[in-house]
Amino acid sequence: MSYGLLKGKKGIIFGALDSNSIAWKVAEQAHAEGAEFVLTNAPVALRMGELNALAEKTNSDVVPADATSIEDLGKLFDHALAKFGKLDFILHSIGMSINVRKGKDYTDINYDWLTKGWDISAVSFHKVMKTAWDKDAMNEWGSILALTYIAAQRIFPGYNDMADNKAYLESIARSFGYEWGIKNKVRVNTISQSPTPTTAGNGVKGFGGFIEFAEEISPLGNATADDCANYCVTLFSDLTRKVTLQNLFHDGGFSNVGVSERVMKRYEK
Repeated sequence: MSYGLLKGKKGIIFGALDSNSIAWKVAEQAHAEGAEFVLTNAPVALRMGELNALAEKTNSDVVPADATSIEDLGKLFDHALAKFGKLDFILHSIGMSINVRKGKDYTDINYDWLTKGWDISAVSFHKVMKTAWDKDAMNEWGSILALTYIAAQRIFPGYNDMADNKAYLESIARSFGYEWGIKNKVRVNTISQSPTPTTAGNGVKGFGGFIEFAEEISPLGNATADDCANYCVTLFSDLTRKVTLQNLFHDGGFSNVGVSERVMKRYEK
């Protein structure tokens, strides 16, 4: 069921790769709620994914852009501004660790790979917002979101340097979000999503265990990619105008539970 929450709103969605991507689900739900947007991902990701099918389904343009490149981001925003005028929302759903992909332990990470992953996963969010800032691209009361994970605050073995990347991402959201709020009441938030079996998530060693553990701890169970898409829509909408600088846990209650009865029963004698 759609409510027209985003009727007339325009935006950019970063990071949709295939139907398992949270950004893909956000695009589908935003379209259903009346939004128009440009879809973007890195050129190499576009060759690997199925984004043209999503673009056709949502009547959207696809503009390749490396989110670590100010030049690429400039061209992307110029395209969106020419098509729509000022924007109402941006979704940053980007994350990658070469150390994770290559199976390097956190105690033996490759620092060149660390820097590359940090740029892609966290600094790119600053670059996206700086480009929007420099081009005065956002309407008043707009909304900028990035996706994160609770490993930014807690230890999840195997998540590696992505945990550090997410922590920095969340800090950028707060620091730049303050400036955006002063400038023109734009909201900036991060969503700390349940472990979700996306292409990126499945690359983390033991990620299936994260998912099962969170399901057993969370009183409401894990939030799915579709659930996250619905949450993103509410944060793009005018219903959440006074929500900003927040790291919003969307995890079925996992973040506030120490241990569940379901887990405790395993240890009862």
